[in-house]
Amino acid sequence: MTQKIQTLKDRYNHKLFDLYFGVITALLFSAFLYLEHFGITLKFLNTIFGLCAIALLLYIPKRAVLVAGFFIGLLWFYWIGYSFKYNGVGYLTPLITFAFAVIYMLFFGVLALSNNVAIRAILLFALTFFEPVDFNWLQPEVLFVDSYIGIYKYQFATILLSFTLVQYAKKTYKYAPLLLLILAINFSQPQQLDAPLKIKLVATDIKQDEKWKQENVSATIRLIYNEIQKAKDEGYDLVVLPESVFPFYMNRAPTVLEQLKELSYGISIVAGTLLKEDELHYNVTYMFEEGNFSIAKKMILVPFGEYIPLPEFAREFINKLFFAGASDFKTAATPTDFIIKGVKFRNAICYEATRAEIYEGDVNFVLATSNNAWFYPSIEPTLQKLLIRFYARKNGTTIYHSANWKGSGVVK
Repeated sequence: MTQKIQTLKDRYNHKLFDLYFGVITALLFSAFLYLEHFGITLKFLNTIFGLCAIALLLYIPKRAVLVAGFFIGLLWFYWIGYSFKYNGVGYLTPLITFAFAVIYMLFFGVLALSNNVAIRAILLFALTFFEPVDFNWLQPEVLFVDSYIGIYKYQFATILLSFTLVQYAKKTYKYAPLLLLILAINFSQPQQLDAPLKIKLVATDIKQDEKWKQENVSATIRLIYNEIQKAKDEGYDLVVLPESVFPFYMNRAPTVLEQLKELSYGISIVAGTLLKEDELHYNVTYMFEEGNFSIAKKMILVPFGEYIPLPEFAREFINKLFFAGASDFKTAATPTDFIIKGVKFRNAICYEATRAEIYEGDVNFVLATSNNAWFYPSIEPTLQKLLIRFYARKNGTTIYHSANWKGSGVVK
């Protein structure tokens, strides 16, 4: 395969060739994501596109690898800078977009350290354990979450081994190693159960620039009360509302707190809000049941959104200069489980639902809440859904997800 690529490269302008092959690799690597975004889930196409993308990363020229990494970063994460405008630093949006493209150019760029296919395969497998800037939303195995290929490490390693051996097999049996791909096929996955409760997942559509305005708070509270009462009248056991659906510190709003305790007779309520204790800020979920409540504090924060993943001296400087101190949330030490009508649910707030730590231990059901309006309009809710699905299938967990602006639903 390497010889065929080199022949094509010799025939055409080297720089243009590298650009074309790099872009093609990035498009194949991102195809499953954009197909899903437009409501197209075709396992055959996802399988073919994903396998071709992995093969190209092993065989294309060094410069093409860098091009591929840059455009993968762009196609997957162009939206990250969108949230900065809500902190008054919207001028940073194009810089953040470019920065993430460069980060993933360097991320995949380690493959360009060698033209040796075996070394590239080892490096690519190693990358599945690495998270740039503590952000885990690019995992190569996710390409196959809706395909005929499995999503476990050993299956990804099998793919890499198969494509690597093609380079070293004798001409007569050149493509025989591709038969190893049979071992990477997804023949089964852990069983995912439905919770034995009738659960209402509320999907809201409140724009981020309207959400925190004081004049809109009363209307938001009335909307929430109406949704809870409606779910109660329809006979639901549990109603789940999005992350920070109450855009204020709940422990500083005693009237709302008492009203929710009253509403919780006959129906359990899970809702996102904020908490302030000793001048420390927390992103939290409240669970109300039969007049009582418990609180789950977020354990894993969003890099550059809720904390700055840099040394302390740089973190404080950037937080004050660009975020006016907004990226200073504190965390819980461990995940929180809610026992709702005798059923255990693991709590996950937005980014947490896409982290392996949330699924550690005995976790059959997860209640996830998100506010995706930070990234309107973009593919962010689609990528989030695919990552949640990845962890759900990998761990045999069923996720009940309530989101503001796209993403609500049961994820299996």
